[in-house]
Amino acid sequence: MNSTEQVKRGLKKRYAKERRFRIYGMVAVFVGFAFLAVLLLDIGSKAVPAFQQSYIKLDVNFNAEKLALPSDGELTDKALRSANYRGIVKQALYDEFPEVTKRRDKRDLTGLISSGASWQLRDVLTAKPDLLGTTQTVWVLADDDVDTYIKIGGGTGRINKKEAAWIDRLVAENRVEKRFNWMFFTSGDSREPELAGIQSALMGSVYTILVTFFLSVPLGLAAAICLEEFAPQNRWTDLIEININNLAAVPSIVFGLLGLAVYINFFGLPRSAPLVGGMVLMLMTLPTIIITSRAAIKSVPPSIKEAALGLGASKMQSVFHYVVPLAMPGILTGAIIGMAQALGESAPLLMIGMVAFIVDTPAGILDSATVLPVQIYLWADSPERAFIAKTSAAIIVLLIFLITMNALAIMLRKKFERNW
Repeated sequence: MNSTEQVKRGLKKRYAKERRFRIYGMVAVFVGFAFLAVLLLDIGSKAVPAFQQSYIKLDVNFNAEKLALPSDGELTDKALRSANYRGIVKQALYDEFPEVTKRRDKRDLTGLISSGASWQLRDVLTAKPDLLGTTQTVWVLADDDVDTYIKIGGGTGRINKKEAAWIDRLVAENRVEKRFNWMFFTSGDSREPELAGIQSALMGSVYTILVTFFLSVPLGLAAAICLEEFAPQNRWTDLIEININNLAAVPSIVFGLLGLAVYINFFGLPRSAPLVGGMVLMLMTLPTIIITSRAAIKSVPPSIKEAALGLGASKMQSVFHYVVPLAMPGILTGAIIGMAQALGESAPLLMIGMVAFIVDTPAGILDSATVLPVQIYLWADSPERAFIAKTSAAIIVLLIFLITMNALAIMLRKKFERNW
């Protein structure tokens, strides 16, 4: 066999290996996308019920006696807010089902309505006090078990035959309606699934990420500029670089333990506050921002800095007027990716108390708060079936935030990227 035939045979084998490698790569990509699609479809299908809420129409008599309002004297806002609204909800149900007379059956009947119905009626009467003494048609929240029964159109294991018959009767009389669940976005956490929302967790995440951004980005950028442009190359800078790279691989819960020991136990900062959560996440994201910022600065051609120095600019002027602005797309990309990583973290925040049950929406960085990943963790551990849908819906919201942040990073890079 001559050398030409040997070369041809070798090329044929090489091309065959390349084709097999491309096929393996395409199969791997397809399998990865298939698993991702199955995961998203599963989460999405479970999340759909959380975006709808069942309401029941009741004819409510705002009777002053049933409301336990004072018969004489001025009707104050305080008296209206503290009235017995649960009593008129029960009476409306008893009037709708007069055949229900047994005590246990009455208790089951009133269980069809959410405990939040009392607050709905309170808001209605306080907004229009002239409704007192009249009968009004009001749509009130259904209980979570009733809501689940209506959505799946069958038994849930927690609805008995009598309750199912009452619900079917209400449906037949067009007294049941499904609406978009705005409360999911406008209310805080609750022990009752039909009242639970993500507003408090969402605002907690916003405050925490803002604290993280305004602490980690300036510090990370300053550290990257110092190490890349001004620090001398010696054993100390080598030691710092090694530690920064090692910190990027440290488990996030270690930063939570550090925050618990230093920020809370030593400095006495408030537990479960977005300020502390942001400072803990700042420690976690700093290595990522420093590493990506250094890579962006290093990617700027040295000739630009040399040209600035040759025209009489000082070293600081050449760095801050030419190098850093040209490296800003990469710096911003690294910062946004670091923020996206921080947004999805829960382990370090569990260590500083942000796992607490928070109902009220935080008004600042010092108020008690939780974040979306922790809220998802809490709901996933709840036994009620309705919380499964709430958990999946919260995951969808968190994924939308993460995808938006990563898309923003790509857009910034494409807009400001320059080819050298």
